[in-house]
Amino acid sequence: MTIDIDDVKKVEAAKARAAAAAKRPSVILHRTPFVPPVAVAAEGIYVELADGRRVIDGVGGAAVASIGMGNKRVIKAIKDQAEKMSYIYNAQCSNEASEELAHLLIEQSKGAFERVGFVSGGSEAMEGVIKLARQYFYETNEPKRRNFIARKLSFHGNTIGTLELSYHMARRVPYEDILDHEHFHHVSPAYAKRYQNPNETEDDYVRRLAQELDDKFKELGPETVIAFVAETVVGATAGVVPPPKGYLKAMKRVCERHGALFILDEVMSGMGRMGTMHGWETYGDGAMPDIQAIAKGLGGGYASIGAVLLNKRVADGIKQGSGWWQHGHTYQAHPIACAAALEVQKIIMDENLLQNCRETGKYMKELLIQKLQSPNSPAAPYVFDIRGNGGFWGIEFDIPPEQDFGRNMRMRKRFGALLQAKTMEKGLICIAMDGGADGVRGSHGILAPPYNITREGVEKIVNLFVDSVEELVNEVLL
Repeated sequence: MTIDIDDVKKVEAAKARAAAAAKRPSVILHRTPFVPPVAVAAEGIYVELADGRRVIDGVGGAAVASIGMGNKRVIKAIKDQAEKMSYIYNAQCSNEASEELAHLLIEQSKGAFERVGFVSGGSEAMEGVIKLARQYFYETNEPKRRNFIARKLSFHGNTIGTLELSYHMARRVPYEDILDHEHFHHVSPAYAKRYQNPNETEDDYVRRLAQELDDKFKELGPETVIAFVAETVVGATAGVVPPPKGYLKAMKRVCERHGALFILDEVMSGMGRMGTMHGWETYGDGAMPDIQAIAKGLGGGYASIGAVLLNKRVADGIKQGSGWWQHGHTYQAHPIACAAALEVQKIIMDENLLQNCRETGKYMKELLIQKLQSPNSPAAPYVFDIRGNGGFWGIEFDIPPEQDFGRNMRMRKRFGALLQAKTMEKGLICIAMDGGADGVRGSHGILAPPYNITREGVEKIVNLFVDSVEELVNEVLL
């Protein structure tokens, strides 16, 4: 491989500038209770920090980096599009990159979808979903449909509208008094490990949840419900919680019975993250959504992009009405973002990365179980569950309250918060949170490597994660 000296010099100069900038106090209004370290470069799964450390990103930011960072093909596609046309407003002109990407997404959907609308991220996608679903019934002369039903322990975005749809209590708290409680309603989560009764079979549990949803329709008035909305696999809120077998199919059946839409949020779990292009291909038991949101894995971190996918029913309803999506943003279908996402998707197909994602995912699960649930591991008594598929894994811990709220709370932190700090200290970026089971119980860590991760990369991530967990257990629990 030929090394371009000028490129090396540019990178080193950029690192020097970033290191100098890192020494200044940050004036960014950060989204964390701490000032995060400054990253200066990234390649594959490795991130270089301004303080000189080189860490592994084991979660792809937030399950975003589907092919790792620094991919030359994507960088070239971005450069080529920027030189050709950096921006066009899609209310005036469409662009080639967005048209080609839209066709690819439809072709990948195995007949599930007929139209695509582009946005700039996951929250925008779900906001667009809410508006599109309401528009559909407005266009089809059912204006009385004004209610949405979602689930507790869900997260659908950080806009006001998507927070109303969500039930992530910590994120709702500051805004609760201005949220709409009249049109957004919630039923129980599909979280068998926590909420399936001891005397219930999986089928019984699914029937109970389906009955609860049906009862909610009847309570609100079936003719007033727009849709039932769920994450195919619950992401950060509860820590990668897949649905029970038959659940999505049963929920869709309830929606169909009452004429409502069945909507899936695959912002985090879609676009290959579960080892299939769409999460419902793994967990849907044949049930396809009427509308679906995608984002993170679509652009893989190379550009800010999301999309709304709609099936023939919804597309026909819009076409027979106004004929257009009454929703828009300035950077919608941005040509550079679409070019980047298009190349990311081509790479996933060309390099058969979904198969690699499935295979390395199985290996990650084997290692996590072997190391964390071994009788010799100090963490074993606290590991409640290891779950997931493909490139999306959750490790849930059950810490006795007297330990979690006692010793740890004297440091004003719980196990999840301490774990996230510990992994970074060890050289691994992961997501770790607390209260995923009901807002109080449960702490979890999430791992979401790129689809092209190697077995060696999996071993490095798992070893750092396990070392962090075991060291933390010894420090604060034993």
